[in-house]
Amino acid sequence: MNEVDLERFLGYALSLGASYVDIRYNEQHNEIITIENGNIREYSSSVRKGLGVRVIVDGYQGYASTSRLNPDSIKDTIKKAIEAARALRGKGEKVSLVEVPIVKDKVVAPCKVDPLSIDPKDKVELLLLVNKVGLEIQDVKSSLTRMGIQCDHRIFASSDGSRIEVLVNLVGIGQLSVAGEVGRLERVSDSRSNVAGYEFIESFNWEEFAKEISELASKASKAGLPPAGTYTAIIDPDVVGLLLHEAFGHASEGDLVEAGSSVLSEKIGRTVASEHVTIVDEGVVDGGYFIPYDDEGVRKDKTVIVERGVLKSFLTSRHIASKLGMKATGNGRAQDYASVPIVRQTNYYMLPGDYSVEELIEDVKEGIYVTGKGVTGGEVNPGVGTFTFSVGVSWIIRNGERTEMVRGVTLSGLILDVLKSVDAVGKDLRIRTSVFGGCGKDHQTVKVGLGGPHIRVRKIIVGGK
Repeated sequence: MNEVDLERFLGYALSLGASYVDIRYNEQHNEIITIENGNIREYSSSVRKGLGVRVIVDGYQGYASTSRLNPDSIKDTIKKAIEAARALRGKGEKVSLVEVPIVKDKVVAPCKVDPLSIDPKDKVELLLLVNKVGLEIQDVKSSLTRMGIQCDHRIFASSDGSRIEVLVNLVGIGQLSVAGEVGRLERVSDSRSNVAGYEFIESFNWEEFAKEISELASKASKAGLPPAGTYTAIIDPDVVGLLLHEAFGHASEGDLVEAGSSVLSEKIGRTVASEHVTIVDEGVVDGGYFIPYDDEGVRKDKTVIVERGVLKSFLTSRHIASKLGMKATGNGRAQDYASVPIVRQTNYYMLPGDYSVEELIEDVKEGIYVTGKGVTGGEVNPGVGTFTFSVGVSWIIRNGERTEMVRGVTLSGLILDVLKSVDAVGKDLRIRTSVFGGCGKDHQTVKVGLGGPHIRVRKIIVGGK
């Protein structure tokens, strides 16, 4: 897909009556290796590539895609997009896109060693060793170790004049350990991923990583459940990121706001959190996924969603920005070439404050310290702002000190009430992404980053026994 081809196809779409056209090429290589209890359970490798065409004809949008990249197939795809737009005349909703700067850029995310160039035998040998270490810990019944690699190449060209190319490699390893006895088994999982090449895999002590997870699973299998009730909680960055992304981040997506399906509708300029809380969405940040531009050719800078407790902005695509009377924030993202861009988060996190973790804990007479190691997800309703999450291994706090470990912890409540009860924010900051899975919405999955510092919440509902 060289520049001459793109110019030719853009011109062809315009000659058929389109007032606007953009073409997105995407090539993605994925590799997953899974070792379970010393055996290779999976070694899969796939390549997916194709091209998507979006057009606007007489104010109506059409979209079509193809995995056949010869000129005749691409022209047929353009014709189908044109036909789809014309089929909406008088029936569908007209689409307008806000003006954005024309961009010409090529960006390659940091990568020293191509992860696909490494001998498969070396990858398997590493995982077998790590998996064995995880299985050697007392009381551990099962050890599952995974390696994930994704190489993503995107090219964007529009009739406005933008030409953008982005290449990103994401690699990581995850460990799941199950420990205990029948009727009292505890699962603890964690993973580390990074936008990098295989040098990230070689730089990390994965044996120690697996050992720590298995030891935690073994201890957790002997722990009790916390008494259910309302707690003061110290929440670690992984759980902070999960809460923000799921319970607040989706509610700040402009398409949900415009549809009236967000608890944040009509709240711009109003207080939605305590003065200690500032929340942002940023395209390129340490530890997160690498998104310098969205899939509409818009530069993704830092978008301040909440500033010192006050709601300042929503996340938008070019179309949603037009409907809301706002600027495009660079959040029009698509899973791949076959998907149309919709409003999605990028790296969504809370800015750090002034407290050390010890200072957050020492002021709590009775409470709980919550971590994300072993988090298994939950349910959210962005229209109401409710959430319920099963989180990881945690500790009871008494008189400013962490005491006994507890398991089976759930957090629930109204996200705006929880954010308003944040009375202190840590000075640490941790943002993570993952090569395993991603964020799902409207049958599309994209890579995201999430996180923040430790925070102290004075009132949150904790489920246990």
